[in-house]
Amino acid sequence: MIYSLKGKLIAKRENFFVVEVGGVAFKVFSSANVLKSLQQIGAEVNVFTYLHVREDALELFGFLNPDELRMFELLNSISGIGPKSALGILSVDKMENLKAAIVEGRPELLTKASGVGQKTAERVILELRGKLKQEGAKELVGMMESDGDIVEALAGLGYTKNQAKQAVSKVGAKITKTEDRIKEALKILKQ
Repeated sequence: MIYSLKGKLIAKRENFFVVEVGGVAFKVFSSANVLKSLQQIGAEVNVFTYLHVREDALELFGFLNPDELRMFELLNSISGIGPKSALGILSVDKMENLKAAIVEGRPELLTKASGVGQKTAERVILELRGKLKQEGAKELVGMMESDGDIVEALAGLGYTKNQAKQAVSKVGAKITKTEDRIKEALKILKQ
C-alpha cells in the first residue's frame, strides 16, 4: 500500500526511525543493519516500506533497497514468522550472507536471531531455498565460518566480541586467508 517514503530523517531509536514527509511524521520499524546505514538526523532519506495491518495496529517497516524489502516479505510469508522475527533475522548479518546461509542450508546463522530456534530456521531454509539465489554462496558460508573463528580468537586475546565482530566486518573481502584476516582485524583494533 505504501511502497516508499522520501523525506527528512528526524529521529532514530533502537528499533525504529522517524521520517517526516510533507509535515507528517512516519514511525518506521527497521532492522539493526538499516538503522546503522541511515544518514544523520536531518538528512533526506528514501526508504522502501511494508505496511503490516493487524486488528489493533498499522505498522510500517522500512528498508534501504527493494532486495531487503523482498527478503522481508518472503520471511514474513512463512508460517510462524511475523514482522518482528523477520526483522530479527535481517539484523543478524548482511543480506548476501543471509541468502548464502539459506541457499547452502545452514541454519546456524538464522538461529542467532532472537526468537528463532533450530526448527524455525530449518523451516525458513526449506521454504526459501528454491526462491533465492546467491552467487558464491559456498564461499560466503566458508568466510562466515572462518570469521566466526576469528571473532572467538580475538575474544580470547581480551577484546569484547562486539569489538571483534566490528573489526572483522571491516576486513576487506579480498583478504581470504584466515591468518591475513586476523592480522588485518588486529590492525583495525589497534587504531
